[in-house]
Amino acid sequence: MPKAPTVTRRLFSGLAFALAMGGYYGEKLVGRAVAAQPRNTGMSVFDFEFASIDGEKLPLRQFAGRPVLVVNTASFCGYTPQYTALEALWDLYKDKGLVLLGVPSDDFGRQEPGSNAEIKAFCEGFDVSFPMAEKTIVTGPGAHPLYRWIAQAMGEQANPRWNFFKYLFGRDGQPIASWPSRVSPTSPEIRKAIDAALAAKPNA
Repeated sequence: MPKAPTVTRRLFSGLAFALAMGGYYGEKLVGRAVAAQPRNTGMSVFDFEFASIDGEKLPLRQFAGRPVLVVNTASFCGYTPQYTALEALWDLYKDKGLVLLGVPSDDFGRQEPGSNAEIKAFCEGFDVSFPMAEKTIVTGPGAHPLYRWIAQAMGEQANPRWNFFKYLFGRDGQPIASWPSRVSPTSPEIRKAIDAALAAKPNA
């Protein structure tokens, strides 16, 4: 399938972001980095399951023993160009053991309005090759169980406040930290945390 024109895509996503930002600008929207002091819930990220963007089962237990970075994404957001950085991060760490999971969501600014097939086609324009879940609710009472568990394990302050929130889980499946939208996936702070997670012993 032909890739979406880069200039048009970026102009559209930038316009969508500018409109959506009108009533939400500031720290309240993008949030802040949260270092996890997880509560003992008796569960881990590996206890949860998504459906893939192709409609197949995507149990996270298949990644047990590997660090996992989960990012809620959207196609028409000012942060959408972070797909490029996410793919670069995936290229850098996939052979070292990191799992990267994109979770498309229409929860913020209605910036992921398309079907799963349309989302997949859009992501092909960014050469996305890391695993993608189907479009998913990530906030509120209808949120996917993983996101409800994140709030339980990390506290309400760790809830996603916009598209492209990032959550890192260790080899033991417990949350390590979260980062808000404005922090690039390839930022030194995220890479440092990933390096430390990969260096940890599998059963630590």
